[in-house]
Amino acid sequence: MHLKRAGGAIIGRRRAGPENVDDTHAWQMPQGRVDPGEDTRPAALRELYEETNIRSVEKLGEIAEWLAYDIPREIVGEAWKGKYRGQRQKWYAARFTGDEREVDIAHPARGHEPEFSDWRWEPMQNLPALIIPFKRKVYERVVAEFAKFAQA
Repeated sequence: MHLKRAGGAIIGRRRAGPENVDDTHAWQMPQGRVDPGEDTRPAALRELYEETNIRSVEKLGEIAEWLAYDIPREIVGEAWKGKYRGQRQKWYAARFTGDEREVDIAHPARGHEPEFSDWRWEPMQNLPALIIPFKRKVYERVVAEFAKFAQA
């Protein structure tokens, strides 16, 4: 979760895929995988950079345990080319310290294909209603754990 000074979290509208069930639930926070041998915090920073070009952040906190969700059976064969049935995630909160001109989802870092078609800052309490329903419990937990940082 990457927070703006006023407590909003950055979210992106996913471009495509079986997770896009409607316009309301196409939003998510930047996230990604941990490469073999990579520590989770550098992985989170790398993924943030590869999806948004953001580098100007300071760590606020983390959730100690991994959070997980399962992909619904009806899309398990379509999501991630059928290779996975769910995902375990390690969550960090960071404050964005840069200028918004740093955000560039159209031209992701390191030549990656754009994952988002749009982005915005969103009040944290709104995030669970914007995520695809099967990820909602994870987002509710993330918001509960990191709400204290939105006040600071």
